[in-house]
Amino acid sequence: MDEHDKPEGKGPGGYGAGTRLLRAGRPHSGWVNTPVTRASTYIFDSVQQWRDTRSRRDKERLISYGARGTDSTHALEDALIELEGGYRAKLYPTGQAAIAVVLLAYLKAGDHVVITDAVYEPVRRFCAEHLTRLGIEYSYCLPDGSDLAAQLRPNTRMIYAESPGSLAYEMMDLPAVAMLARAHDCWLAVDNTWGSGLLYQPLALGADISIIAATKYLGGHADVMMGVAITNERAWAPLERASVDFGQTVGADDAYLVLRGMRSMPARMAVHGRSALRIADWLQARPEVARVLCPALPGDPNHAIWRRDCRGTNGLLSIEFAPGIEDADVERMIDAFRLFGLGASWGGFESLVVPAYMLRARTVADWNGRGAVLRLHIGLEDTEDLIADLGQAMAALRR
Repeated sequence: MDEHDKPEGKGPGGYGAGTRLLRAGRPHSGWVNTPVTRASTYIFDSVQQWRDTRSRRDKERLISYGARGTDSTHALEDALIELEGGYRAKLYPTGQAAIAVVLLAYLKAGDHVVITDAVYEPVRRFCAEHLTRLGIEYSYCLPDGSDLAAQLRPNTRMIYAESPGSLAYEMMDLPAVAMLARAHDCWLAVDNTWGSGLLYQPLALGADISIIAATKYLGGHADVMMGVAITNERAWAPLERASVDFGQTVGADDAYLVLRGMRSMPARMAVHGRSALRIADWLQARPEVARVLCPALPGDPNHAIWRRDCRGTNGLLSIEFAPGIEDADVERMIDAFRLFGLGASWGGFESLVVPAYMLRARTVADWNGRGAVLRLHIGLEDTEDLIADLGQAMAALRR
């Protein structure tokens, strides 16, 4: 069996993930796609119905006002619950918004959160500028979590993980981290954008909250911005309340686009993964490359955990270049690309590239003495065309 051809986990009814995603969040009125419901005000039949709905809507999902949800957003939430095996889900205008609300929903002045050093870079700024201002303490643990127990304090109320992590794809032993969180009576939140619920399911591994930037693989077409958070039952109430209090909601059209993207995610992800591994093999044979960072590769230090906990890989790879290749050389290479675009995000159909400045992206992990890093997202173009583009762009390194 190939590394990226592991069998899918079976869900309710014994169906695989692809089959379940085709049916999740579908209406019962006969429409294959949930019609877009653009709405703000909901009219009640009586004062008693209005009063009854308002008394129950914090615990039940009821139609009451557009910001609290419509048929379109509820359909997407249902699909996310199916995808992640969660209890309830919330939608946000961006992935960063989802992360910010999660942190503020469970933490208060005097609390402490331990954050993986592999975290998405904007989270670092949010912690430094906003958690600090609110009297919330934070510290970083090593990307693999090996020093996590030593980072816990009496006031630690959350462990915030990103696994696999940004840029270098370090992985934590999430079941072990979940046991540690339970023993310390703190929440475990995980940025699951890499796994997207299809490849990796933090809730099944013991997490309380799973966060995904739906902008990426869930939407899949580089045309929508959204973040989502899915929780287990015990974590739901604080997130629901904070999301309402912060006025977090998304439009019906965006919900429709993400739900439509999710239908094809298993097929798209399989192509991304196959192409990425083919390109990784090609890169590893290049003299300019010291190593390719991807947990699905047998030589990667995270490979054993990836084999145990993941159901495949995606289109993300990072190249660590050989000694002597500097950041300026990598930037010259980026300018030489013809197919790979230089742009933020990933997870769409297009191939992308960004330089990764690891000394800035890590706080406690030591990247001194290591090579320059370039992050690739392998899109849906023909694999041989992408290899040819990489080959011609690498010629710029020798100039």
